[in-house]
Amino acid sequence: MTETPAPKTQRVRVKRMHQRGAYDRATIDAILDAQPLAHVGYLLDGAPLVTPTLQWREGDHVYWHGSSASRMLERCDGAEVCVTVTLMDGMVMARSAYNHSVNYRSVMLLGRARIVDDRAEKEMRLRNFVEALFPGRWDKLRAMTEQEFKATTVLALPIDEASAKIRAAPPGDDDADLDIDVWAGVIPLRTQTLDPVPDPRGRQGVPVPDHVRNFRIG
Repeated sequence: MTETPAPKTQRVRVKRMHQRGAYDRATIDAILDAQPLAHVGYLLDGAPLVTPTLQWREGDHVYWHGSSASRMLERCDGAEVCVTVTLMDGMVMARSAYNHSVNYRSVMLLGRARIVDDRAEKEMRLRNFVEALFPGRWDKLRAMTEQEFKATTVLALPIDEASAKIRAAPPGDDDADLDIDVWAGVIPLRTQTLDPVPDPRGRQGVPVPDHVRNFRIG
């Protein structure tokens, strides 16, 4: 059976260092799935603001959530927004200050966000959010109360206009600088997951589940 290739996205072209741009969904999806931390750009009373939040991808949409009283979520509904996700992979140390750089993987999404107002879909998206990060956790949790459900808003953004930008290379020094007696190379970076720390309140001695012990980002 021949697999249908994932569709390419539209419009958001990388102009600066265009050779680092990628527009295929496989590349974009991999970056979105590797990093839940996102930044949402929007307008509030005519002023540009950027708010950090957690995002998750399901198929052809990215979702994020927050308090129903959040100005960010209210202003994003039906509005044009910009969502970015970035992973830093290394500090690039060159032989000149100009050629220092960073190895990274990033995605930029543009589009019109919408509030998920269908109750069944909203509950499904919240469940999928938890399960994407911690498989098997949702069914072990106390059920969400009606007040908590109403106090939570979920926003959706289609992955229609997007680009990835990636640098994964050594320093780009000029040939004339290669013999300079200055160390050059890459300092690799990674997000490190440490041992879980239990809540000091409440019941003690509860075993650490696999979905906590095995949590990783990157």
